[in-house]
Amino acid sequence: MHRLRKSIFFPAFVVIAGAAIFSLADPQSFVSITKGINNWLLETFDWLYGGAVLLFLLIVIGIYISPAGRTTIGKTKPILSKPKWFSITLSTTIASGILFWGPMEPLYHFNGPPAGLHIEPGSDAAIDFSMSTMFMHWTFIPYAIYTLAGIAFAIGYYNMKGRFGLSALLHPLLGERAVKWGTPINIIALFSLVAGMAASLGAGILVLNGGLSNLTDLGATKLSLGIITAIIVLTFVVSATSGLQKGIRILSTWNVRIFILIGVGMLIFGPTAEIFDYTWRGVKEFVLTFPERSTIGFSEANKQWSYDWTLFYWANWLAWTPITAIFLGRIAVGRTVREFIRFNLLYPSLFGIAWMGIFSGSSLAIEQSQGNLYSILDGGGNAGEIIFTLFDALPIAQVFAIIYLITAFLSYVTAADSNTSAMSGISSKGISPTNPEAPKWIQIIWGTLIGIIAWVMISFGGSEGAQGLDGIRMLSNLGGFPALLLIIAVSVGLVRWVVRGTN
Repeated sequence: MHRLRKSIFFPAFVVIAGAAIFSLADPQSFVSITKGINNWLLETFDWLYGGAVLLFLLIVIGIYISPAGRTTIGKTKPILSKPKWFSITLSTTIASGILFWGPMEPLYHFNGPPAGLHIEPGSDAAIDFSMSTMFMHWTFIPYAIYTLAGIAFAIGYYNMKGRFGLSALLHPLLGERAVKWGTPINIIALFSLVAGMAASLGAGILVLNGGLSNLTDLGATKLSLGIITAIIVLTFVVSATSGLQKGIRILSTWNVRIFILIGVGMLIFGPTAEIFDYTWRGVKEFVLTFPERSTIGFSEANKQWSYDWTLFYWANWLAWTPITAIFLGRIAVGRTVREFIRFNLLYPSLFGIAWMGIFSGSSLAIEQSQGNLYSILDGGGNAGEIIFTLFDALPIAQVFAIIYLITAFLSYVTAADSNTSAMSGISSKGISPTNPEAPKWIQIIWGTLIGIIAWVMISFGGSEGAQGLDGIRMLSNLGGFPALLLIIAVSVGLVRWVVRGTN
C-alpha cells in the first residue's frame, strides 16, 4: 500500500515554500544571497566540477566496452519498444532547454568570447568557438552525467534489490548501508528539482506568452500568465497520473516527431549552406579543444566566463541528475547496460549536435548577415523574442512560430510529467518493481506546487518575472554541489561493481 513519506516530503516542501516567500518579500536580497553562495561554490570547487564531469564520461565509456556492458537490467523483458524508449528518454532529458538556448546562447559567445582566447568578437573564429561551445554544453558531458547515475540506479534497484529512492544509487558502493543515506539525499534532490522545474516552467510560460503575444493581442497580464500556467500544469499532471504506458509515452512520441519536423523545416528554409558549414567547423573545434575546455583549462582571464557558462551548466545538469536518474533507470528495465548507454548518451548527444547545428547555426548566420538578434539581448529585451525574430527572416514565419509554440509546450510537459512521476515515487512508501506508480494525489500536489511557485515568481517577482526566476534558478543550482559529491560516490561504486564482476 502506498503512503506518503512524511520525513522526505515535508522538509523539501517547507524549504522550497519558505524560499519562494522570501524571494517575493525581498527579491533583490534573495537573488544576491543565492548568487553569492552559488558563485563561491563554483569558484572554490571549479577544479572538482571540471575534472569530475570528464571522469564521468570516461567511466561510462569504460563500462560500455567492459563485460559489465552485457548485463541485463532487471533480468526481465523490456517494458518499452526502442522507439518509444528513445522518445521518452530524449523528451525527459532535453526538456525545453534546447528550444530556448539553441538560438540564443551562441549569440553571447559570438559577441563576447572569453578574453584569454584572444578571439575577435563577430569573427569566423568566434563562430567556431560558439558552435563548439554549444556542443560541449549540450551533448556528451551532460548526457554522461545522467547516464552514469541512471546505470547506478537501475543496477542498484533492479539487480541488487535496493530500496526505491536515491539510496539505490549508492547500493553498488555501500550495499544495504546505503539506506541510511536515503532520506537526506532524497530531500536535497527534491528541493533542487522542484526549484529547477519551477524556474524552467516560469521561463517557458514567459516564452509561450511572448509567442502568443507575437501572434495575437494577448498581453502579459497575471491572468493570462495564470491561464497558461494552469493549462501546462493540468496537462503534465494528467499525463503523469495516467502512467508510463499512456500519457508520458504518447506525449513524448509526438514531441520528438514535432522536434524533427521543426528541425527539418529550419534546415530546408533557413540558411542551409551556413548550417552545414558552421556545424562541420564547430564539430572539428569541439573535438580538438574538448579535453582543455571540458576541464576548464582556461587562463585566469577566462575564469569568470567559465563560471557564468560552463561551470554553471555543469552545476545545473548535476542538480537535475538524481531525480532524473530514477526515471531513466526505471524505464530501462529489460535492456542491457550497453543499450542504456547508447539510448541515454550516444543517441541524445547526436540529436543535440544536429539540433544545435541547425538552430545555433541559423542564429549565427542571420546575426552575421543582419545583426538584429544580439541587439535584442544587448538592449535588455525578452530573450524569448530571439526565436521569433529568427523565424521572421524565413518564409512561412507564422507557421514556424505556431509549430515552435506547440513544441515548447510539449517539451516542458513531457519532461515535467516524468520528473513529477519520479519525485512522487521517492515521496511515497510502497514503491516496488511490481507496483511502480505513486498515488495520484501526491503527483497532483507536486505538480500544483511547481505551478504555483512558477506563476507567483513571474507575476510578482520583479521586472517581467526575471528577478523571481533568477533567484529560484540559483537556488536550484545550489543543489548541483551535493549532487556532484553524490555522483562522485556513485562513480566509485560503479567502478567497484565492474571490477568485482557483475551478477
